[in-house]
This record gives sequence, C-alpha cells and structure tokens, in this order.
Amino acid sequence: MNFLTILPMAVVMVAGTQLVAAVFLASGDRPRRASLGFLTGAAIVVVVGTTLAWLVFRVIKGAAGGGGRSPVETAIDWVVLGLLVVLAVVVFVRRHSSGEPKWMGRLQHAGFGYALRLGLLLFVVMPSDDLTMVTVGASAARHGLSWWHLVPFMLLTLLLLALPLLALLLLGDRADRTLPRMRDWADRHSWIISEAVVVFFLALTVVDLLR
Repeated sequence: MNFLTILPMAVVMVAGTQLVAAVFLASGDRPRRASLGFLTGAAIVVVVGTTLAWLVFRVIKGAAGGGGRSPVETAIDWVVLGLLVVLAVVVFVRRHSSGEPKWMGRLQHAGFGYALRLGLLLFVVMPSDDLTMVTVGASAARHGLSWWHLVPFMLLTLLLLALPLLALLLLGDRADRTLPRMRDWADRHSWIISEAVVVFFLALTVVDLLR
C-alpha cells in the first residue's frame, strides 16, 4: 500500500453534505471569504483527525515490535475492515438523505468566521468523515507509511472541497449555471462513488488479511 492507494478515500470525505455546503458558500454574498473559512475549518479537522489516527495506530504497532507479520498488524487489518464495513453501511443508509437542510439557508450570508466554525463542526460530527480519517490513518500506520504519505490525501480532500470556489473564480458568470448542477449531483449521486471507493479499499484490506 502507498499514498496512491488511500487517495480515493478523499472522495468519501467530501461527498454529499460537505460539497453541497461548499457550493452554497461559493454562491453566497461573500463567496471568497466564506469558502476560505470553510476550507480552513475542514483542513484543521482533516489534518488533526488523520494524524491522530495515524499516531495512535503507529504507537500500537510499534509497541508490538518483532519482525514479520505480527498479531497486532493482523488485528489492525481487522479493525480497518470493520471500520470500512461500518462506513459502507453509513454511506448506504444516508443515500436517501438528499435535500437541503434548513440551516443551509443561512450560508447565503455567511462570513469567514461562521464558515470556519461550520467547516470544523461539519467534518467532526459527520460519522462518514470520522470513520474515513481513522481508516486512512490506521491503514497508513499498519503498512509503515510515514506521515507525509497522508499529505496527498489531505490535499486532495481540500482540493475537491474547493471545486465550487475554483468554478466561481474560473468561470465567472457561467458559475451561476455550473454550481447548482454541481450541488444537485453531489446531493443525489455522490453516495454511489463513495460506496465504490469504500468497496475498493475494503477489497485491498481483505487481500492483506489473506496474505
């Protein structure tokens, strides 16, 4: 396993409500300030959450010591497998939770501070994000990957989340047509791609267990 393997999990991090919120902020009164605030909040959670998971499982693996495949590595693989199964269930159960929550109406007038707090809260309280960060951190630690291998995953997560802002900056007035389409697609179909990514990562974990 390398950093390219865990990169697709970034899609799971932003699919659904997170990307929809980013679109609303990019369509608001202060799109640049609000979007930057949202990205800042998300970045804090993603970096801290993934790093903590990596550190915890790295310490657990290091405490076991020994050469070859240790029982601790096998146990971590089973933990990751369990997390992925739960994540797949969460994504599937939430597939019909489309529609805009009432609180999203306030995003039209959000500033940097409000968007920052939203980014922090949204990525903390979403079970799919918590499970994804723990899964990525645990998998990287299990395979002995250094911390910097997590950086591409973090950057891709933020890049995907920044797509609405980039569309606004690059397309100008045409973004008025593009952003609603992006919002509707993320709201209705992103769970399918998330499920496919989770199944792919689950298959890799099963291969590790069978070796």
